[in-house]
Amino acid sequence: MNSASGVTVHDFAATAIDGTEVPLRRYAGHVLLIVNVASRCGYTPQYEGLERLYRTHRERGLVVLGFPCNQFGGQEPGRESEIAAFCGATYDVTFPLFSKVDVNGPSAHPLFAHLKSQQSGWLGFDRIKWNFTKFLVDRRGVAIERFGPADAPDRIEPAVVRALASEYHEPAT
Repeated sequence: MNSASGVTVHDFAATAIDGTEVPLRRYAGHVLLIVNVASRCGYTPQYEGLERLYRTHRERGLVVLGFPCNQFGGQEPGRESEIAAFCGATYDVTFPLFSKVDVNGPSAHPLFAHLKSQQSGWLGFDRIKWNFTKFLVDRRGVAIERFGPADAPDRIEPAVVRALASEYHEPAT
């Protein structure tokens, strides 16, 4: 559900893994799967499933956005260049990756603060409990579902397909 302020994911920007600033408005009209990721996590093999989802559904409008996070057990200690090299070499990741962010606490990236305000987690808690938490965002930029780290990409694919079936498309500007 949209926040009372009318703010959407498209109102934020993030730093790509190569250091360039990316306005998320670039993804208006797409369904997004926003994931906090890590290279040394028990869930790291989910990169393979995330990439498969992206390749399978990108022509229908899906974009997976990966945000490395080192807040959980120090599972993403590397520099951005190391993260990008690992993801490319190990999982052939082609979906957009961003610079490391915090997802909880006072230094949480504003995008993740917003996502958590739209979709609370287990028992209504906003806090992200581990890497590979996934937020499904509709074409309007509104977070419509939240999935935990144990929710593998193939398990959430039906929700992605439903979101892609939405007839809404961002008006041309």
